[in-house]
Amino acid sequence: MAQRGFRGSSVAATLFRRFRDFPGADPRALPGLTTASPAIESTMARLVVGLGNPGTEYDGTRHNVGFAVLDHLAETRGSLFRGPSRLDGWTGPRGFEWARCPADGGEAFLLKPGTFMNRSGDIVAPIARWLAKCGDLPSLPPSPDPGDEAAGTVKDEPPQPSPDSILVVYDDMDLDVGKLRLRPHGGHGGQNGMRSIIHRLATDRFSRLRVGIGRAGTDAARHVLSAFSGPERQEIEVSIAEATEAIDAWLDGEEFTEVMTRFHSRWNQRDL
Repeated sequence: MAQRGFRGSSVAATLFRRFRDFPGADPRALPGLTTASPAIESTMARLVVGLGNPGTEYDGTRHNVGFAVLDHLAETRGSLFRGPSRLDGWTGPRGFEWARCPADGGEAFLLKPGTFMNRSGDIVAPIARWLAKCGDLPSLPPSPDPGDEAAGTVKDEPPQPSPDSILVVYDDMDLDVGKLRLRPHGGHGGQNGMRSIIHRLATDRFSRLRVGIGRAGTDAARHVLSAFSGPERQEIEVSIAEATEAIDAWLDGEEFTEVMTRFHSRWNQRDL
């Protein structure tokens, strides 16, 4: 479900209705728009995660700006979010929404965890490992078996997702409202959703896109659950569109470091 209080996601739904009503149309011909429970058929090169809290009472709040970016990304790429019952072969936790869209060399998997922020890793880690196991997400090489290094054998363990294929979008109080920053890796910076993901993935070597929500006073919990003011809403709408453009470039095959350099230069000029 698109986040209320941010830009609405009606374009994809309109495309689906028009395509559905066309004589002989097969909805499966549009990426991400299916009527049956689709298996993930082609190689997925990317996993993009947006963080937020579930429930309409949190729509449009600062903490849910990660959801808003993914809603806009799905809209611009003609995809619709759906629930876990529509994901063939998935038997893990049920609290999330997902979509798929075209990406360089295959498809990207878009994920909005349905847990509260501080439990985000409980969804992100199992999904990432499942996609790697299915071969739908690049995986790390198996670890050498320390008991038989001479023979060159490796451990018999489930595939681990490559952190280079994961991008997490989330709110950051250390940035002014609307400021955007990309990083190839790093710590959680006190953000509880990131803390949970790093813990559950057992690595912080994945990419992230931070969206500034500003800091107000000493009550951080109250601040992140508050709505943006009128002028702030205008600023954050622009930032959501620019964040989507940066993610688009990465999904279309541009190296993450190149995306980071190019967009930071543009954002720095805008912020002068």
